[in-house]
Order: sequence, then structure tokens, then C-alpha cells
Amino acid sequence: QVQLGESGGGSVQAGGSLRLSCVVSELSSSKWCLGWFRGREGVATVDSDGTIVYAERVKGRFTISRDNAENALYLEMTNLTADDSGEYYCALDDAGPPYCQFDGSWYIGFNHWGKGTQVAVSS
Repeated sequence: QVQLGESGGGSVQAGGSLRLSCVVSELSSSKWCLGWFRGREGVATVDSDGTIVYAERVKGRFTISRDNAENALYLEMTNLTADDSGEYYCALDDAGPPYCQFDGSWYIGFNHWGKGTQVAVSS
């Protein structure tokens, strides 16, 4: 059973930064999609080919990255606003193809989720 564990959340003032981390217990498939979500809302995804997609509201402020050797996923969040507050989850889609499938509103197919880390931004 794949397990994902997030860390790095916290409380910051508007304009501040946070770095979220996620450790994935295993990536047994050669093809997959990893993502960061705020609740159910997709924030950023990266697939095994290196394709990255950001939600419009975070473009230019958030950066998703991964460390293949450590099976880790990161989300660097800068210039945070109160609207960025919420529970952030790391998730893995290894049930495809397709991967990173987006239906126009929601990502579908992510079948492994972490327990989340809270981000609170005060204005």
C-alpha cells in the first residue's frame, strides 16, 4: 500500500513563503502523476515525463519539484495570500493511463492521498 506523508505547513503572514514536502513510500510504476491539492482543488501536478501544470491562481508564485532519488515531492509557495489558506494534500495517480487527467473542474484518477498539512496565511 502506497503511503504519502506531507510536512511543512504552518502559519505565515501574507507575503511570506512556505515549502511543503511529501515523501512517497514507493513509485513502483514507471508512469505516474504526482500532485498538490488544496482540498480537492488541484494546485500543481507533475508527471513521470516531467510535464508540470499549475492552477492559474498560483502561476508565478508556486513551484512544484520532485526528487526522484528520495521519492519526494515539494511545493515552494511564495507571496502567499489569505486565499491560499487551507489543507494541502499530496496525491499520486498510478492507476492510469491516462495520468493527471483533468475534467475541466477536477483532477480524476488520483488514487493515493496523504493526510494533509495545514497552511494558514494571515492578512
